Amino acid sequence: MRVMVIVKATKDSEAGNMPSTELLAAMGKYNEELVKAGIMQAGEGLKPSSAGKRIAFDGAQRRVIDGPFAATSELIAGFWLWKVKDMDEAVAWAKRCPNPMPGPSELEIRPIFEAEDFGEALTPELAAQEDRLRAAIAKR
Repeated sequence: MRVMVIVKATKDSEAGNMPSTELLAAMGKYNEELVKAGIMQAGEGLKPSSAGKRIAFDGAQRRVIDGPFAATSELIAGFWLWKVKDMDEAVAWAKRCPNPMPGPSELEIRPIFEAEDFGEALTPELAAQEDRLRAAIAKR
C-alpha cells in the first residue's frame, strides 16, 4: 500500500521560518531510516503558500488565485510518499518522526488510490496508458 504523509503547515512554516540545523539533521537521519527500510519513495518540504498559486475550476473557466492562503492548519508544509504493508505500519513510522516544526504540529496519512480501486471504470486501455506513464516517469 502506498500512502502520502502530509506535514501540516503552521504559522512558522507559513512565515517562511527555516528549520534549525538540529531539526534538519534529525529529519535527515529519519529519512535515512525510511530509505534503508524501503519505505520512503519521495519526500520534500514546500515553500509557504505566499509563493504558491491555486487554479479554480468552474466548467471551462479557470481562475488563478495568488497565495498566501488562509486557514494555515489546512495547508501543507511538506510530504512523503511511502510504501508500507498497511496503515498500522504507516502510523508506526509516523510516530517515530521528529517533530517537524518548532512547536505543535501534525502529520496526516492518506492512502493513495491503486489501479484496482477503480474497478471496471479503469478499462484495459486506460490501465495500459497508466502503465506507460509510470514507466516513462521511472526512466527519468
